[in-house]
Amino acid sequence: VGSLFFSSHHHVFGPTSSISLIVAATVAANSSMGLPPLQMAVYLAFLIGIIQLLAGLLNFGETTKFISRSVVVGYSTGIGIMLIASQLHNLLGYRVEVGQNFSTNVLQAIFDLGTAQVFPWAIGIGAATFAIFWLVKRFRPGWPEALIGLALLGLAAKVFTIYHHQVPFKMVRDEGALTAVIPAFAGYPFGPKRMHLLPELAGTAIAISILGMLEAASITKGLAAKSGQKIEPNQELIGMGVANIACAFFGAVPGSSSFARSAVNFQSGARTQLASMMSSIIVLAILAFVTPVFNFIPVAALAAHLIRIGFNMINGHQIRISCRSTPADLVVFVVTVASCLFLRLDTAIYVGIGVSLVLFLRKTSTPTLVEYAINESGNLAELRDPSQRPHPQISIIHVEGELFFGAADLFQEQVRMLADNQNIRVFILRMKNARHLDASTVMAMEYLHDYLRETGRHLLISGSSPEVTRVLDNSGLLAKIGTENIFPAQANPTMATRNALKRAKELLPGESLDVRVFYDKKPA
Repeated sequence: VGSLFFSSHHHVFGPTSSISLIVAATVAANSSMGLPPLQMAVYLAFLIGIIQLLAGLLNFGETTKFISRSVVVGYSTGIGIMLIASQLHNLLGYRVEVGQNFSTNVLQAIFDLGTAQVFPWAIGIGAATFAIFWLVKRFRPGWPEALIGLALLGLAAKVFTIYHHQVPFKMVRDEGALTAVIPAFAGYPFGPKRMHLLPELAGTAIAISILGMLEAASITKGLAAKSGQKIEPNQELIGMGVANIACAFFGAVPGSSSFARSAVNFQSGARTQLASMMSSIIVLAILAFVTPVFNFIPVAALAAHLIRIGFNMINGHQIRISCRSTPADLVVFVVTVASCLFLRLDTAIYVGIGVSLVLFLRKTSTPTLVEYAINESGNLAELRDPSQRPHPQISIIHVEGELFFGAADLFQEQVRMLADNQNIRVFILRMKNARHLDASTVMAMEYLHDYLRETGRHLLISGSSPEVTRVLDNSGLLAKIGTENIFPAQANPTMATRNALKRAKELLPGESLDVRVFYDKKPA
């Protein structure tokens, strides 16, 4: 169903490790709601589908580019570590309480290993599983090692049960028998009787939707770079939304973009979305023949497979890039991983995104003023020795960078410190390279203007771009300062400042004018 709507020829939708783990954690955390696990998963699929469908229809596909890749890398790493920790008890053969968190899983594994409270059968089966995976990958890299390994161990366990009535290891059927069922319409999962579930599950549904959007954007753009195909991000969201709604209608758990299956689809030479549709039909046909074997797969073998998936989700190359690029990326990565391990998984992605945005805003909203003066050669130079500072009547403050709300307070504070010098009679804000003014910055400029007027001084603005001039005009500040005190940018970059200086001389007649120049230099 998703392939009918995707713009990418190689995009494959289906159950993924990350989404499945979040759904499992959500089901475990909300077991007191009185809804069976599968029905809760189906309900989640419906909510996720609606959110993703609306996001695609409202053109939210491009918003994913504002989320740091360090968040995605950290989140995948955290989920991988969680998956590994959650399967340690199955691999080592000891019992745990239902719903244990990450730290409890790790501590119990260390304790049971230290006291030898482990089960040799489980360890042996797990080791055999890893060995089969390695051998298939080593000598037949094009073969599906997971399917082969689990099928072989399932067949071996089946033969074992024929000759031994008492099986010394746990199998999948002991957790609940699996049966192959052809998908059928399961009804409308969202009704008035389940409205009370919406507040409880909405946060998780939004988090999974965001993660799905990020995965889809990353996968499809990566494959498009290799194939040369043009991708419509919003169309991918619509396809995912419709696919998850279809999952809900047919009693299936939520799905997302699969990197492994999409990459295999591309490497196999797929040319249209029909390739994904055909593979789905083939999987459906094989399901009836393979499912009986699944029931005999040892739980320890399945744990080894899931641990292997967890390690595959930890991308060492991407982790190194995130940790070494900038300190901010390192902080975002570490915080996101820690949030996955010690907070709810749906909360973790919000924390990671929030920290990345805060650090970005902090980096782009830290203006510093470096004082310049005209040297003996008549050129602008930085004034390094404060004792040599002249006592001018005019200050030119060169403003450069992003002047949105995050920079407004620092902008106002530093300019106000300069304005405390009563010898300065006229301030010229040179805003040639100022960008993205908003209401906060306009208010800061208005406070400066009012303060200078109260003390009998003046504020001029020079070199304002059409964008800055429009903001000043729309806000009413231009009229308050006076059009005669605003000098928009001209073809000659210094002409506006020269005209502002002429205006300053008109405001200060008969005085000997020195000039101070400040340059708002962004930190390296």
